[in-house]
Amino acid sequence: MVQVNSGDIIELKRVVNVASVPQRSPFRYPGGKTWLVPQIRAWLNSQPKRPSLLVEPFAGGGIIGLTVAFEKLADRVLMVELDEHIASVWKVLLGGDADWLADRILNFKMNQESLEKELSNNDKSLRQAAFNTILRNRTSHGGIMAPGAGLIKYGEQGKGIKSRWYPQTLARRIQNIGKIRDKIDFVHGDGLAVIREYVEQPDAVFFIDPPYTAAGKKAGTRLYTHNGLDHRELFSLVKTIRGDFLMTYDNAEAVRSMAEQHGFEIVEVAMQNTHHANMSELLIGKNLNWTRIKHSLL
Repeated sequence: MVQVNSGDIIELKRVVNVASVPQRSPFRYPGGKTWLVPQIRAWLNSQPKRPSLLVEPFAGGGIIGLTVAFEKLADRVLMVELDEHIASVWKVLLGGDADWLADRILNFKMNQESLEKELSNNDKSLRQAAFNTILRNRTSHGGIMAPGAGLIKYGEQGKGIKSRWYPQTLARRIQNIGKIRDKIDFVHGDGLAVIREYVEQPDAVFFIDPPYTAAGKKAGTRLYTHNGLDHRELFSLVKTIRGDFLMTYDNAEAVRSMAEQHGFEIVEVAMQNTHHANMSELLIGKNLNWTRIKHSLL
């Protein structure tokens, strides 16, 4: 057995092949966590009993919350997102209109003219907002929808804006989410506020993936519309959680320092970025059976 003390670092060096992980989310999302799914499974399966609730306070593309719901790793999932555009999609998918959105995608003829016309549509309804968000996400560079992000020009094999537009695949994912919507609750709001609501619930667990703006990192300000976050406040709040939690953070010395100051455990895990370059991120938690997680990945 390997004893993990606060501040210790265990390196999980094997890079997860994301092609082996079910793709649940309709989003292309910067900082998406598909590569983390095996660790999430191991973490939740190591709990004394199945959690009653998984809270994802910075849901974004929602791959972790969706995986937990589809694979029944917790009784219920609560996803939280502040960005109104991303939130519009989750509201439609989880509010009973998944089939409508799937049909809208299947019947849309993607080209530059039709895209520009749709994105300039004056319809302010929730449904239209959700459809426009999917369009923008699937036709922007890297799926980035923050102000200033541009549309794809050339794309894969010169396909331009169609290079990431897979209507059948998107429709299937959306319809599948609609089928399990009774397992997921959604809040359009502040993740920190929602954490505070559930810190005293001992059978709730938290997966926390904040925007990467800690330690002066600028990636989050470029990738996300809502990138302002007091990371020290977050760490102090997480310290009060009665149940279990897992945070993922950029591998930075300042982040390690905050984790050590709060007595948290640290795991360095290998991953690949969107350019297929090998990198590492930090997993931060408490009272985790890291040895079990480590061996599950060997």
